[in-house]
Amino acid sequence: MKFITTFSNENNESIHLNYEDYGKGKPVVLLHGWPLCKEMWEYQLDDLINAGLRVIAYDRRGFGNSSKPWYGYDYDTLADDLNAVLNQLDLQDVTLVGFSMGGGEVARYCSKYGVSRLSNVILISSILPGLKQTEENPDGVSEEQYSERLEAIETDRIDFLNAFGNDFFNIGFLSQPVSDSLLEYYRMLASFASPRATKECMKAFIHTNFKNDVEHITVPTLIIHGDEDKTVSIDISSRKLATLITNCKLIEYEGAPHGLFYTEKDKLNADIISFAKTSSIEISIEPEEAYEILPDNDALVTRD
Repeated sequence: MKFITTFSNENNESIHLNYEDYGKGKPVVLLHGWPLCKEMWEYQLDDLINAGLRVIAYDRRGFGNSSKPWYGYDYDTLADDLNAVLNQLDLQDVTLVGFSMGGGEVARYCSKYGVSRLSNVILISSILPGLKQTEENPDGVSEEQYSERLEAIETDRIDFLNAFGNDFFNIGFLSQPVSDSLLEYYRMLASFASPRATKECMKAFIHTNFKNDVEHITVPTLIIHGDEDKTVSIDISSRKLATLITNCKLIEYEGAPHGLFYTEKDKLNADIISFAKTSSIEISIEPEEAYEILPDNDALVTRD
């Protein structure tokens, strides 16, 4: 196994981040979602590497095979970890890809460290610009909803993960977009996370407001979100985010759930590859059918 070494802010404890580094070419760094690990990107690796990209994926502290400290799950520390990965691997011209809570790491990294190492950014099913219910975000996650989720994790974490997985992939009576076996696999990956990290990261991504951070995402940015996402509603996240980043493009995957890295893997992989290489998206339909211009940014694309 390969590890990047960083440090815990509280007691200077060494933290080891397990990572994978495959392929050659322009580097693409993949940040996984909560409460999974780098293995969630399994169905992206082959396509991206075969397209001539170098792919780096790592386990966030507290998850997968990385160290599981008691402290250090705030976004400042998580951004420090990301910075350690980019610095120690000496990565330049990076396409930084953040899924779900990973979008917060992207935004905080850009705010703290700038974008000199980045060529572009891709945000998938992202929590940005903020999930917490406020006067500006009345449909966000309330303190009561947060407390209910926290209690469910503390009472029976595995049962919580089971229910979470159903919403993650929009599984219902008439909808089964993933097999029972694959759903069990993702639940197993989530179960390996530190219980402490699971709770503390949920606290961080629900309570952190990234509105000021996203102003620092100044490289070309692709935003991808499913319009049937039951985990992170597109209305309180990516549709708002697209009005805050000047040089961006929003693609909405029609009917897609939160876990579109699997359910929409072919479209997603093609869009990642296209944007990583060119900072643009090739559209298979006429432009007037594909685009709706948004104020102060680039465009909205709807993908069937």
